[in-house]
Amino acid sequence: MNRLASKKAIVTGGASGIGRSICKIFASEGASVVVADIDEAGSEETVREIKNSGGVSYAITTDVSSEISVQNSISEAASLIDGIDIVVNDAATFIFGEIEDISDADWEKVFKVNVIGASNVVKHALPYLKTSPSPSIVNMASIGGFVAGRAFIPYNASKGALLQLTRCLAMDLSVFNIRVNSVCPGSIYTAATEKHIAFERADRDDFLKNAAESNFLKRVGKPEEVAYAALFLASDEASFITGEHLVVDGGASV
Repeated sequence: MNRLASKKAIVTGGASGIGRSICKIFASEGASVVVADIDEAGSEETVREIKNSGGVSYAITTDVSSEISVQNSISEAASLIDGIDIVVNDAATFIFGEIEDISDADWEKVFKVNVIGASNVVKHALPYLKTSPSPSIVNMASIGGFVAGRAFIPYNASKGALLQLTRCLAMDLSVFNIRVNSVCPGSIYTAATEKHIAFERADRDDFLKNAAESNFLKRVGKPEEVAYAALFLASDEASFITGEHLVVDGGASV
């Protein structure tokens, strides 16, 4: 407990799935958490769950594809929790398809959220991170950033870009003692899993069974298992780790 005592965190994409688990676990470890998500109702539910457990949390409706929205949200978040020590970029959009299926609008949407959105969050949080005694950025990437997946081109391409963004930020921000790392989940059961099943028009049980069989541990992961990896990278326990990608996939990419 209290691995993030007195820390101030903003988590994009915190309304559901992995992002919600990150918010709840960070709060349980002592952080004040701002949930920044385009899903207002989901964000409020995350906040309620945190407050019901005795934590400190606030919800801010945020569209990371809009720099103005990001700028306003970061300013409001810093005011609510008196600064920012930790940034978690978990907001993402999932666009499936093979190359002939993907439009320019698809490419623009996925990169605007998954890459440019993350970059803008860091950009506008930077003044606060520079004054933090132990600043940390955690980007939620994916094993899809370095392992090919069928009909997953735009999403996987964006996650590959996010991995390189993580490396570049780790280098450039090291002069401010800001650590930048990423977490790379494999098959984790979230609402996005159901979207993938629908896209594939697959039998749900068969889909989940195949996902489980793709890794050494023979099961699909849980959001909290990814959240604990983010907790480690955000905490002072990882004080000499930057520019790294922590893979949470049950051995699927080994």
